[in-house]
Amino acid sequence: MSFRLSQRDKDIIGFINQFRAVDRDSLVELFFKQLKSPINACNSVMVRLYRLGLIERTQQYSPTVYLPVDAKIKKNSQKILHFLSILDVYKQMCSYSMPKSIIVEDKPTRRKGGIEPDLFCIFKGSPFWIEIQRNQYSEQKIQAKINLYEEFFFSDEWKTLQWQPEDRAAIFPSVILITPVRYAVSSDCIRIIQVGSIHELMEKYKGSAKLQKNGRQRVSSSSNGSKINLT
Repeated sequence: MSFRLSQRDKDIIGFINQFRAVDRDSLVELFFKQLKSPINACNSVMVRLYRLGLIERTQQYSPTVYLPVDAKIKKNSQKILHFLSILDVYKQMCSYSMPKSIIVEDKPTRRKGGIEPDLFCIFKGSPFWIEIQRNQYSEQKIQAKINLYEEFFFSDEWKTLQWQPEDRAAIFPSVILITPVRYAVSSDCIRIIQVGSIHELMEKYKGSAKLQKNGRQRVSSSSNGSKINLT
């Protein structure tokens, strides 16, 4: 069967492959909102791509959630909600500035037992590893997660990651914990920011001093009064 894909078709397929699970309304917001009938246009495109076998879908959720054709998660898996949470964080960022160098479920150590942030991106010129905590965990478990970031920091392996700038010193990303619960965790060598959402992050640092980009100033989870400007 012969068919031709538009650039938007290719962008949508690539986006679904990147984020693993994407709901219909998010596709409308990101790819169709400028059209006169964005929902109808989105539905038409997604049905066509599904029938061509270029994407998969699950109607266990409303609206429909689209998956890569080689998705290794079941269509009723709770993992889908995890990926939708990552997508929501991305969309919140997009409402302020388009994030760059996005890596979903980053594995920078490339070995089992290392850090596995839900999302890496460069947002407003600064790198972040983002951990999305949908459930409440013990402070010991969260601190153990922070300890893994510290181990990676002292390994110096992060200095050779592909997104690092070539024209200046390497930067260790700040770690954002997106959580409805505040944990009494801390670090002497990495910056930890605890917020309920990206919107809260932006409001928290609105009008404050510029976010340091050299990675040398490190603060605790409470930021020790240091101000970050993400505006």
